[in-house]
Amino acid sequence: MFNPTQHDVRRFFCETYRKTLAREILTPLESIAADWIMQHPEYEADLRDVNAALDAHYSVEQGKTNPFLHLSMHLSIAEQISINQPIGIAPAYTALAQRLQSEHEAHHVMMDCLGAMIWDSQRNGIPFDTEGYVEAIRQKVR
Repeated sequence: MFNPTQHDVRRFFCETYRKTLAREILTPLESIAADWIMQHPEYEADLRDVNAALDAHYSVEQGKTNPFLHLSMHLSIAEQISINQPIGIAPAYTALAQRLQSEHEAHHVMMDCLGAMIWDSQRNGIPFDTEGYVEAIRQKVR
């Protein structure tokens, strides 16, 4: 099982950004990441300098989104959709993207659902509710 550290994740996104700008060959995962990076030009400064990225701190008090967490969630959701795991996530996503007329905005709504489910699971010490996660997305379609 792949269990990257925070620094591994930050290096991955910074290197993907660098390779994209240099027009170097990307791995399949880097290609997916590059697509999301390019949809978030507001993160370019965070991705430009790997050493600064490794030292950066993103707190709620700063009011700034952690670009590495945000991009990681895009990748996670893209993977969920591609393999339809949890079961039902792919059609729920398709319906949400159609309703919002934006695949990107559908991802952002799904991030909110995913974050809420993770928070609930951790706060209550219970397993992640995959069915509840998919149902929360379906509720956003209605």
